[in-house]
Amino acid sequence: MYDKELDAFAGAAISKYEMSKKEPFKYLMSAMIAGFFIVVATVLSNVTAAVFFESSPEVAKFLGAFLFSIAIVLIVFIGGDLFTGNNMTMAMGVYQKKVNWGAAVRVWILSYLGNFIGAFILGGLVVASGCAKGILTTYYEAIIPGKLDLDPLTLFIRGILCNYLVCLAVFVGKKMETEIGKLVVMFCVITAFVIAGFEHCIANMGTFTIAGFLLGGLSVKQLAMSFIFVTLGNIVGGAVFLALPIKLVSSKTK
Repeated sequence: MYDKELDAFAGAAISKYEMSKKEPFKYLMSAMIAGFFIVVATVLSNVTAAVFFESSPEVAKFLGAFLFSIAIVLIVFIGGDLFTGNNMTMAMGVYQKKVNWGAAVRVWILSYLGNFIGAFILGGLVVASGCAKGILTTYYEAIIPGKLDLDPLTLFIRGILCNYLVCLAVFVGKKMETEIGKLVVMFCVITAFVIAGFEHCIANMGTFTIAGFLLGGLSVKQLAMSFIFVTLGNIVGGAVFLALPIKLVSSKTK
C-alpha cells in the first residue's frame, strides 16, 4: 500500500546516515537549521498567543497552535534535519533493511544535538534582542510551571501522541503531490498537536531556552525529566506508532 513511500524514506535514511558519517559537521549544520526554524515558529506562535492570552485565551490558544505549523512547512519545503521526523525516517530505513539500528541511533543523536544548538542559539538571540520581553515573560509565567509539573507517564504519552502527528505531517509531505495539498494537511495536523497540548522535545528546546533566560530559576531536575520522557515518547510515536504500522500494511516484504 505504501511501497513507494517506504522506499523513498528508506533512501532518505541511507542519505542521512551517510552524511552523518562522512560529513558530520555538515549534517550537524542541517540539524541546526531545523532548530532555527523551530524557534522561528515558536516566536511567531508564542508572541501571538501572548498578545491575546489575557483578553481572549481561546483565540490565543488557537492562533498559537495554528501559527506554529509554519515550523514543519519551513523544514519540509526549505530543508533541515529534525530529530522527530528522523524518528520515523530512520525507523522506516531499518524496517526496509536499508540501515541498522546503530545507524538510526547515530542520526537521532546528531540531529537532536544539532536541533538543540540551533534552538538555543536563536532562542538566546531572541531574548537578547529584548523584543516582546514583557508580554512573553507574563505568558511564560502562566504556562511554563504547568509544562514542568507534568508526571513522567503523562510526558511520555503526550510525546507519543505529538510525534505521531508530526511524523504524519512529514509523511503527507512525501505522499501528496500538490504544494497546496501539503500545506493544508500539514497545517491541520500540526495545529492538532499544539492545540491538544501534546509535547514535542525540539519545540520545548526553543520554549524552555527563551523561558529560562526570561524567567530564570527553572528547575534543572524538572527540565531533565521533561526532556527525557518527552524524547522517549517522541521516538515511540514516530518509530513505532506510525512507521511500523505503515510497514506492516505494506504489500512489499523485504
